Amino acid sequence: MTLPHTYVAALLLTILSMICWGSWANTFKLAGRWRFELFYFDFAIGVMAAALLYAYTFGSLGFDGFLFSDDLMHTGKRQIFDGFAGGVVFNLANMLLVAAISLAGMSVAFPIGIGMALIIGVVWNYAIKPVGNPQMLFFGCAIIVGAIVVDALAYRSLAALKFEQLAKAGKAKSTRKTVSIKGVVLSIICGILMGSFFPLVTMGRASDLGGTAGDAGMGPYAIGVVFALGILLSTPIFNLFFMNLPIQGEPIEIPEYFRGSLKHHLLGWLGGMIWMTGGMANFVASSAPATVQVGPATSYAIGQGATMVSALWGLLVWKEFAGSDSKIKLLLLLMFVLFLCGLALVAVAPRFPVG
Repeated sequence: MTLPHTYVAALLLTILSMICWGSWANTFKLAGRWRFELFYFDFAIGVMAAALLYAYTFGSLGFDGFLFSDDLMHTGKRQIFDGFAGGVVFNLANMLLVAAISLAGMSVAFPIGIGMALIIGVVWNYAIKPVGNPQMLFFGCAIIVGAIVVDALAYRSLAALKFEQLAKAGKAKSTRKTVSIKGVVLSIICGILMGSFFPLVTMGRASDLGGTAGDAGMGPYAIGVVFALGILLSTPIFNLFFMNLPIQGEPIEIPEYFRGSLKHHLLGWLGGMIWMTGGMANFVASSAPATVQVGPATSYAIGQGATMVSALWGLLVWKEFAGSDSKIKLLLLLMFVLFLCGLALVAVAPRFPVG
């Protein structure tokens, strides 16, 4: 299989994962009024298709170690279960994140959900496989969390500004804004789940100490396929709940999926393939030789920086901050400065090990 042999190559793959994870949602926005429950069916198909594509190309070239098929033959049942469970957990977390945004908005869902996921995921990953300087790693994560909080403040300030403008125009129905408690709860659950999926993937790739050949962990391409299978098979189950008891809007039926246009389905498949490209890049990067490895905790932390990538898309392409005042623009500038500083610390942490 193809693996990176330099730290720079591993780091670039990790950054690629961040860009993909922060960009796939553009396909959903391009789908317009297409319900996220229906979009998600195609998203899951796209994830599976991309995982198989990379497994039977880069994962089967034979340049380094076992082939993709060899990994599946030699891995243990526990590792397969962990990888599959990681896909299921991620899928539910990602659905809850979208649902929380529809209820409470990005200013509540993202800082609570992704911020909590970042903390839980990095701590758990480092506990499983400590790689790098812990002080630099966790301080960098703290700065990234600060960037996420500042991003939330910017969104909240923009919402307050727009509300004041509506109030002055006499179009606001109330002078008091409320935040959905359900949205906050969903964000918290999302963060716990989102912070737990990558450690499950890490355990799926780890060999059992003292075990037999059947207890070997999976390589990055094999874990990618098993992970994608968890997403594909769990999507119909979770979607039955969301479609019959929707977070927002009226219940919808399965036949609605087949009434979607080719554009709707293509966007869903593309969204899934973009996400899985990022996922596979992340798995491969953290499978590099130990001397150049980024490490699971670092790769996960950088991957979660996708929140800032999403903010850039919203700012520059979707014009979500149109009409901002100087205070909001200052918060946005501070957000990106904090993010870049935190990202730099997390990225270089493996180069300064303790002891």
